[in-house]
Amino acid sequence: MLTTSHYCPLCKPDNEVVLWQDAYLRVIRVPDEEYPGYLRVIWTAHLAEMSDLDSHGRQHIMSIVMAAEEALRDCIRPDKINLASFGNMVPHLHWHVIGRFRTDRHFPQPVWGSPQRQSRLPAGAVRDDEALADALRRAISRIGAA
Repeated sequence: MLTTSHYCPLCKPDNEVVLWQDAYLRVIRVPDEEYPGYLRVIWTAHLAEMSDLDSHGRQHIMSIVMAAEEALRDCIRPDKINLASFGNMVPHLHWHVIGRFRTDRHFPQPVWGSPQRQSRLPAGAVRDDEALADALRRAISRIGAA
């Protein structure tokens, strides 16, 4: 674990669109116009790895990651969902949950890869934070994660 003297943008965020949160974590929409279905699940305490969590924490974060995936599938109906947890640049435990379309800028490459084309997102891929937050709450309720 890092000391409290470090700077971490996930510990002290600016201008986040928080879709859901509890005492352990929050789900935000990443402000990326190319990827309207880009969510991040961020553990509140500054931990670097999944193995830093106890079994309850591991189960909880993965339940919320799955709920975020369900919410994206319900709201924007992407062709694929990408899940990733790196922390190489920001060693604070978080998961990327990214709705992908075959016509997005990088498909089939990762969103951090080389662009393949100009993005042509389907009409249903419109960003609607309220609808996404509602879908997320429904998914969390179905899973029983909260």
